[in-house]
Amino acid sequence: MNAATITRQSKSNLALAFISLGRERKRDIIIFYAFCRVIDDIADSAELTLAEKELRLAKWRQMLQAPAPDEPLLAQDVRLLIEKYSLPVGMLEEIIAGVEMDLRIVRYATFKELRLYCYRVASAVGLVSIEIFGYRNAGCKQYAIDLGLALQMTNIIRDVGKDLQDGRIYLPQEDLARFNYSETELQDRQYDERFLRLEFEAARAREFFFRAAAALPSEDRRAMAPAEIMASIYRGLLRQMELDKFRLFEKEYRLSKLEKAGRVATQLLKSLLNLPPRASV
Repeated sequence: MNAATITRQSKSNLALAFISLGRERKRDIIIFYAFCRVIDDIADSAELTLAEKELRLAKWRQMLQAPAPDEPLLAQDVRLLIEKYSLPVGMLEEIIAGVEMDLRIVRYATFKELRLYCYRVASAVGLVSIEIFGYRNAGCKQYAIDLGLALQMTNIIRDVGKDLQDGRIYLPQEDLARFNYSETELQDRQYDERFLRLEFEAARAREFFFRAAAALPSEDRRAMAPAEIMASIYRGLLRQMELDKFRLFEKEYRLSKLEKAGRVATQLLKSLLNLPPRASV
């Protein structure tokens, strides 16, 4: 299966963001995105044992550096991408390390621990992506880090109910304790004032969105149009959950196709006019 097929089969908002790119950069980001998708799918596979997952991820880590017997076509494409853009291999390894955390960790004691996970599975993706998008100001790296944290925190909030079904709780244990809301009550899906006080996590996401907007250098606004499309969609998602008082146990939040299209069009226009990003959700 090639990179384009992998990307087409995914319903991710990330694929929608590629609309703003030229042909070559679009092809290249699709290759990188396919790598991220494949790595993620290994960890999520219901058919593979823990040992098999670890073995496959270890093989991918090796394939980033050198060819392997019977390797997938995608592996060579990723190595060519690394060479073409002088991509930091360590960042791709960080993405693998983040996925590996999901194999063994199902609770996070502190936000500091969760932040490392978010950095690996989202900020590292952003740091590689901006190399492919092309940027001029090194300040763009901080933009990628903060935006990655914002996107992943929004994902974590949205998926509280779904993650519970998989036996995972990403909300930091220290935060549950702070609001006197036990893990058992979360598993029982108790929706009350204490649960709503966990909106604290949404405030964290909003802060990272704000920091990202402040960090984006003006000369890189056009190049970062794909990232800004993602930011807009996820800000809309966070706002939707806030207005609905986080009924995370009852429904799965997503923006309509019409709202997504509107946000994409708005970001493309802002990119064309080189307008500053929106800081608020």
